[in-house]
Amino acid sequence: MAHGSKQPTSSALRALSLEYKSLQEEPVEGFRVKLADDDNMFCWEVALFGPPHTLYEGGYFKAHLNFPSDYPYSPPTVKFLGKVWHPNVYENGDLCISILHPPTDDPQSGELPCERWNPTQNVRTILLSVISLLNEPNTSSPANVDASVMYRRWKESKGKDKEYENIIRKQVSSSRVDAERDNVVVPLTLEDYCIKTHARPDSEPVDITDFYDDDYLDDDDDASSDGGMASRRGSHSGQRPPAEPRPARPAADGAGPSAEPPETPERAASAPETVLRPPQSWPPS
Repeated sequence: MAHGSKQPTSSALRALSLEYKSLQEEPVEGFRVKLADDDNMFCWEVALFGPPHTLYEGGYFKAHLNFPSDYPYSPPTVKFLGKVWHPNVYENGDLCISILHPPTDDPQSGELPCERWNPTQNVRTILLSVISLLNEPNTSSPANVDASVMYRRWKESKGKDKEYENIIRKQVSSSRVDAERDNVVVPLTLEDYCIKTHARPDSEPVDITDFYDDDYLDDDDDASSDGGMASRRGSHSGQRPPAEPRPARPAADGAGPSAEPPETPERAASAPETVLRPPQSWPPS
């Protein structure tokens, strides 16, 4: 379930369901996303492929993306499941990145408010930020100081200092064992890495009702079911809005209105369906 003590809200569940469906249909390059638990929309498993022409080329790194009960108003957390030697990854696998930091005023962090989390962010922007951080670490506020020192030596020596590079390549090699175990083909070329792989036609679509229980319904939903549902009952129950009265047709000679011919079963069956024009107040705001 969502991290934290609060019960997940239905709005958070809806947001995550829509984002998950979008990422299945239009994946982010270099990532695969699935649910860590089929019954829990608030914990995703993310597979990250190392970009070609980088130290991480051919790498396969898995992480858990855990969402709070009030997502997207609070950020999720990212935790790598295996060893990742990187200036912005703690030894326990937790990722330190500004986009996942709450929008609090912390002058000591050196981060601008616009760099921190806000509700307009989403999983897609998080994943793109992670892949960018992988290749361009933030060494000004590292989570792993030793990795940060090694990275700076490697960069300042223009690759002559191999200590950082050797550790990364060793971890990349180890990650390929995980890829083989998971039956995953890791992209090694830019063409394969950037390919847009859509969801298979036979895959089951995500149905938000699969994740609902009574506790997910928040106060807004309860209020709408009492007050707003009555005014919308016509559209939801299949009833049509009331039709405007049809004016009598004028007679051919203009002398006055002519009476409608009597309704018969044969005439009713052959008559085309009348398109009803709703009044201005339908549907209710």
